[in-house]
Amino acid sequence: MHITATASSVVGLAMAEEGSMPLIPHWEELVFGLIMFAILYWVVAKKVVPNIEQAYAERHAAIEGGIAQAENAQAEAEAAKAHYESQLAEARAEAATIREDARAEGAAIVAEMRGQAQDEATRITESAHKQIEAERQQASISLRGEVGRLSTDLAGRIVGHELQDSSSRQSLIDGFLTDLETGKVQPERVTTGSDA
Repeated sequence: MHITATASSVVGLAMAEEGSMPLIPHWEELVFGLIMFAILYWVVAKKVVPNIEQAYAERHAAIEGGIAQAENAQAEAEAAKAHYESQLAEARAEAATIREDARAEGAAIVAEMRGQAQDEATRITESAHKQIEAERQQASISLRGEVGRLSTDLAGRIVGHELQDSSSRQSLIDGFLTDLETGKVQPERVTTGSDA
């Protein structure tokens, strides 16, 4: 209630002083207000708004440029990624080709080494056979001579005289050994007194 009384007393005082309505301004104040509003509008329109529009345009251009730059960077990144993936695929294919070539080359080397080892083994075996055959022939000749000499010495002792004629002795030895090889003559077992 106290606030209502105060407000009505203020309105009553203002009406008494002016003699008119307090809500209608004085024309001097109205003209001054309009001039000040026009000056403020002109300053804002000529100075502030162009600066704000320029700042807005710069900010808009910067944002658009940033977006375009980001899109370009993304496109470049995608192109680089695609290039990298294609190079990686090529490298993998090349590595697989190299691996297969190495495997094939390794198999060829193993086959070649096996062939060389087989050839070397065959050569060594043939050489050993030839050497064994030569040694057997040499032993046979040596044994023949030794058996012939021993048999002529023994025959000479049994007959009671020496067989000095080398041609008759050689023909006798050759005939005996031939009969022995063909099986016409069988060696007899010599028995001693302990065997009986």
